[in-house]
Amino acid sequence: MGENVVIALGGNAILQPNQEATYNNQLDNVVSATGHMIEIREAGHNIVITHGNGPQVGNIIVQNEAAKDTVPAFPIDVCNAESQGFIGYMLEQSLKNHISKRQISANVATLLTMVEVDKNDKAFQNPTKPIGVFFSEEEAKQMEAKGYTMTEDAGRGYRRVVPSPEPKVIHGIDEIRQLIDETIVISSGGGGIPIYRDEQDQIHGVEAVIDKDRSGLKLAQQVDADVFMMLTDVPNVYINFGKENEQKLSQVTIEEAEQYVAEDQFPAGSMLPKIQAGIEMAKLGKEAIICSLDQAVDALEGKAGTRITK
Repeated sequence: MGENVVIALGGNAILQPNQEATYNNQLDNVVSATGHMIEIREAGHNIVITHGNGPQVGNIIVQNEAAKDTVPAFPIDVCNAESQGFIGYMLEQSLKNHISKRQISANVATLLTMVEVDKNDKAFQNPTKPIGVFFSEEEAKQMEAKGYTMTEDAGRGYRRVVPSPEPKVIHGIDEIRQLIDETIVISSGGGGIPIYRDEQDQIHGVEAVIDKDRSGLKLAQQVDADVFMMLTDVPNVYINFGKENEQKLSQVTIEEAEQYVAEDQFPAGSMLPKIQAGIEMAKLGKEAIICSLDQAVDALEGKAGTRITK
């Protein structure tokens, strides 16, 4: 019997660093990514897909700002919804085409997903989530002069950062549970549309971008998934990354992973949230896997990637 697998696809896999942000470039990347995802379904597993949106929501915000004298700019939560819609459309279109070509028995459904956060989360006073395109150091200084918060992102350049509160509740879980046996579900895209409830239990949007790995973990927990798989652009997690004593990790215990976190082995804007999410999944006695797109099936079989275990 197959397992229930929640797959988290990074926004940088949809639009790669230094790649022109055209729709066709992103669609080509999605077609390639979903080709590997459908192999997991072919192997007999049920899959729920979530995805990042850092580059995409950042670009939507830039478009809003560039046109604000003609069309009023939208808040970040609405930009999140826009990115969730167009990325979900690309994923669903591509998956359905793969299903048709391979003659697989499966449906695909994209859910516009809200995710509740605490409006008093300390993240609102400390922006950490990189979004949008990469800038040079000089360009970043110019952006900071305009009031933006900028940070260096894992040696790839500088990016704008926004608040990234902790996800508390994923909406639509009952619907996902009803669909999962027959349908590939796309949910919580971009970490979800961030909302909070007021004292009268009314829902409101809030300007933030939720980390997709933390949101994916919450999604995996709420649907009681067997595996939480985080797909990235590297085949494994490494310690001492880029140094002479660089070391590939194939399997690490919770204790080992927590020690590496304490040693600041992982960049806050990229690998750290994956490791932290993997630790929490492993604490539940479930599997957490970090691997490259093209090794997803092998990673499920224990032949590739990095696995975090008890």
